[in-house]
Amino acid sequence: MNQQLKLREKASLSPNVLLDELANYSAFGEATQTEQVEGETYFINEFWTARQRQAHRIHEVSYRACFKPQLPAFFIDRLSQPGDVVYDPFMGRGTTPVEAALRGRIPYGNDTNPLSRAFTEPRINPPTLDQIMDRLADIPWEQFTSIEHEELLAFYHPSVLAQIEGLRGWLLEKEHAGLLDQTDRWIRMVAINRLTGHSSGFFSVYTLPPNQAVTVERQRKINEKRNQTPPLRDVPGIIAKKSRNLLSHGPAKARESLFLTEQSHETSAIPDEAVALTVTSPPFLDIVNYEADNWLRCWFLGVDPTKVQIAKHRTLEGWQAFTTSTLKELARITRPGGHIAFEVGEVRNGTVRLEEHVIAAASSLPLTTLGVMINQQDFTKTSNCWGVSNNTSGTNSNRIVILQRNT
Repeated sequence: MNQQLKLREKASLSPNVLLDELANYSAFGEATQTEQVEGETYFINEFWTARQRQAHRIHEVSYRACFKPQLPAFFIDRLSQPGDVVYDPFMGRGTTPVEAALRGRIPYGNDTNPLSRAFTEPRINPPTLDQIMDRLADIPWEQFTSIEHEELLAFYHPSVLAQIEGLRGWLLEKEHAGLLDQTDRWIRMVAINRLTGHSSGFFSVYTLPPNQAVTVERQRKINEKRNQTPPLRDVPGIIAKKSRNLLSHGPAKARESLFLTEQSHETSAIPDEAVALTVTSPPFLDIVNYEADNWLRCWFLGVDPTKVQIAKHRTLEGWQAFTTSTLKELARITRPGGHIAFEVGEVRNGTVRLEEHVIAAASSLPLTTLGVMINQQDFTKTSNCWGVSNNTSGTNSNRIVILQRNT
């Protein structure tokens, strides 16, 4: 057994082993740069990278502001064992719970956004491709001929819109009757992900990527500028093709799972000390317009986006208080010796270091800060933890505060 594997086995028992590994990490050719900042150790290196092998294709659903699967994989391998519960209270598209299932852990996830559960739950123990194809054949596509929302013709060919509306109604009727099964949820998940986009793999005419639906008025302007009209698309064929792609590396299986749609500080369904590891990235500082980005997906799902309580904080004081309440709940559900990897990226061109506020939020709780990781891609020796800035000078970084539940 090589040294790195030994480190991974021991890390869940001794934080010092993990910190030693971070300090001596050089898998991508550069030595880790360490700095002491206000009493905390920063580990700066390229710990995972876009140059690594592609992630499992089950992750390939679009959701704004999601992190790469390599991020949770790094911590899952080192800070948990097969059969442990791995959790994300802001699961987004479900990257952490899906990666946890792929690695033999028990996936727990939560997000106040109901779209998140609709994206995540079907990809844990998914139906087979044969089951999906049989269900697509059972859907009465030929009966879907009427159109209710004519304004959506800015995005869709009339026949395509009739099929989208018909599929939406068919799924909502089954859901209201309590008959929606895992295959139906899978088809709904794929359909939501194919509503709009910029290629023939989507139901719509050319528009913005699927995680940023434009308004009807703006789409009309795009159509006029590009001199385009919505083309005829094969709706069931697109769903089948995307399903084949998502399942081409095999399914993500778990013997049990738990998915919630609650506020991050109100997850009473999770027992005390049940979680071995949390890997998460919370909403940052008022940077995503949920209603504007997700209005079309919410419409398909039957959700009113104005009633989804997405956390938005314009001040650092408000954001830190929100983080404190979240960490208090994570301290309750994390087993003694368990870990939290709290990713905060960078905001406001690197002038605001949210990791400082995470550390402050944890200071009154039974949590110990082990250090701050900066995963910096395209690493340069001249940069440091104060100067790294996302998407400038060829640099892209994640900032992760590593916490441990006190024993």
